[in-house]
Amino acid sequence: NRDPPVMNTVRRIAVATVVAIGLLRATSVASVDDAQSFALQAAEPYVKEGFQVREDYWGGDLGAGEKKAVRQQLFKGNEYWFWMGTEVERAKISVHIYDSEGKLVEQPDSWQKGHFAAAHIIPNATGSYFIIVAVEESPEERTHWALVYGFR
Repeated sequence: NRDPPVMNTVRRIAVATVVAIGLLRATSVASVDDAQSFALQAAEPYVKEGFQVREDYWGGDLGAGEKKAVRQQLFKGNEYWFWMGTEVERAKISVHIYDSEGKLVEQPDSWQKGHFAAAHIIPNATGSYFIIVAVEESPEERTHWALVYGFR
């Protein structure tokens, strides 16, 4: 009692589709994890200077030229660094910090180096600040990114 050849073909296509979806999901998760690893790598020298990296982080994927805003409460008297990373080595990313009025408030030692970027702030007032992350250029259609931050 064998299945007709058409059923075997349908079954093979169904199995192949399930496997492909599983592989895509695994790749997405791995890419966000990889991006977070690169963001943490960017933070390493600052940890040696006394910055405490928070467990909170943000991540996702953006196309070249796309930006995303992250709102964060920052406190006067603290000093903060926000570090961004991606696993796409040929990507160019950036991170900038604005106050609630839209004024750029990061320190001049903020930097961007290929698939790493960082922004530094010493807030003059406690309040909500907006961290703008961007994928400036990338060879990929979508580039996974992660943003971590630390304070002292």
